[in-house]
Amino acid sequence: MDISTGVYLTHLLRAYGVDTVFGIPGVHTVELYRGLAGSGIRHVTPRHEQGAGFMADGYARASRKPGVCFIISGPGMTNIATAMGQAFGDSVPMLVISTVNAHGRMGSGEGWLHELPNQQALVAGVSAFSRTIHRPEELAPALAQAFAVFDGARPRPVHLELPIDVMLAPAGHLPMPGRMARVSRPAPAAGVLQQAAAALSAAKAPVILAGGGAVAAAAALRDLAEALDAPLVMTTNARGILPPDHPLGVSLSPSMAATRALIASADVVLGIGTEMGPTDYDFYEDGGFAIPGTFIRADIEPGQILRGPAPDLALTADAGLTAEALLSAISPRKADDGAARAATAKAGRRDLPASTEGDLRLLELIRDTLPDALIVGDSTQLVYAGNTAFAAAQPGGYFNSATGFGTLGYGLPAALGARLAGDRPVVALSGDGGLQFVLGELASAAEAGVPLVLMLHDNKGYGEIKSYMQAKNIPPLGVDILTPDLAAIAIACGWRVERPATLSDLPAMLRRGVAGTGPTMILFGDDLRAEAQSGPGR
Repeated sequence: MDISTGVYLTHLLRAYGVDTVFGIPGVHTVELYRGLAGSGIRHVTPRHEQGAGFMADGYARASRKPGVCFIISGPGMTNIATAMGQAFGDSVPMLVISTVNAHGRMGSGEGWLHELPNQQALVAGVSAFSRTIHRPEELAPALAQAFAVFDGARPRPVHLELPIDVMLAPAGHLPMPGRMARVSRPAPAAGVLQQAAAALSAAKAPVILAGGGAVAAAAALRDLAEALDAPLVMTTNARGILPPDHPLGVSLSPSMAATRALIASADVVLGIGTEMGPTDYDFYEDGGFAIPGTFIRADIEPGQILRGPAPDLALTADAGLTAEALLSAISPRKADDGAARAATAKAGRRDLPASTEGDLRLLELIRDTLPDALIVGDSTQLVYAGNTAFAAAQPGGYFNSATGFGTLGYGLPAALGARLAGDRPVVALSGDGGLQFVLGELASAAEAGVPLVLMLHDNKGYGEIKSYMQAKNIPPLGVDILTPDLAAIAIACGWRVERPATLSDLPAMLRRGVAGTGPTMILFGDDLRAEAQSGPGR
């Protein structure tokens, strides 16, 4: 069969189960599109490559499969680098396939279209690896190594670039892919596992710290927490591992005093699938987080285990396999004070500012109205409050860009990617400032024709940064920005727009939004937040 390497790539992607690609065609990538027609791979066109990366990120988190992008050389890669940085920081699997100038032209400095001095070096810092495919024969092994990262290591973006001459080169002599071998995740070493099980079995006041890497292990972690009678503290990306009403679940951030007191009082702490990063454990940079007791840490990345608090025992292993192995090896403890210790930590929510409490009530109204929905957030005030103490309804049910890399413009495109991953309802949270980073993706969402809901907080600027500047006695310059008529823009793009007068209007609007045939914007201001803030105390 006489096919190009670009067409051969689509056959390889299908063999790995890829069903969706995000990208904007360009003169350097059209050969990649030749094979898409009839391949069974859906193509989604964002309005900016950063949007493509955010869509792939949301798709990956919702589907637990890598998000895949086709990106042009040069400006396409500089545009998507921010989205790759967010995915890198949050350990999200993303496959970015780009073109690059042909051999003899790449990096020549002669000024060829889209030429960069070293495109691969540009994205090396936001990827697990970046590789140039110099011959058609190198493509299948490089893809196999990419999926090995996604399947068996800490998942992060991988970038593969095809020089234009290689993309056009014949690949009919290469074997058509069959069933691809996949790499399994590592299990914990038996000796260290037994030491960890012995320490947990003997513990009088154990605590579990779970991060985003443990979301897929939610069932085993629940059983382990119950067997140990151990409060389970969930970082932002781990919210929902235990549901809101579980007596051992703690969704109050470990940057808060009450959660830190719980951890400090534990004689044994198990950290699992969490990088122990400061945006979760020391958000206010006061240096007050500490683990005085025995610290057992399980992480799939060996180097990460030695960053942050030093563990007494280290298990380099998958979170799910670790939780299951520990569950089989421990001696279960009789239920004692675990629920009471968790309740004491959760009571620390009373110390939050009234504005944060009001925003939490708004988030809980969304959650309780649509308990099956994914809530996907930008870096915005509702999300900052949610990261402090919001309890998600289910594992992976709440994620956003206000951790790690901390990008703006993430909420809408990531929510669209998540919605395209399946039939699950999705609610995006964004502010007017963040939305203006990605206004074009309003058209992408309408074009996709899915019932996505965008909760848009319009406070006419960068409200969170303005408050921060004022608190530091800095003149609030550059934060009160011209905000266009966002409702009119959304309507022009094919959206339905609703404006709640009171909180009581929200449930019906949310239900209509997720049951519709297209996207819905629910536009609200500080008056709705103030109403939530004035609600009954907890």
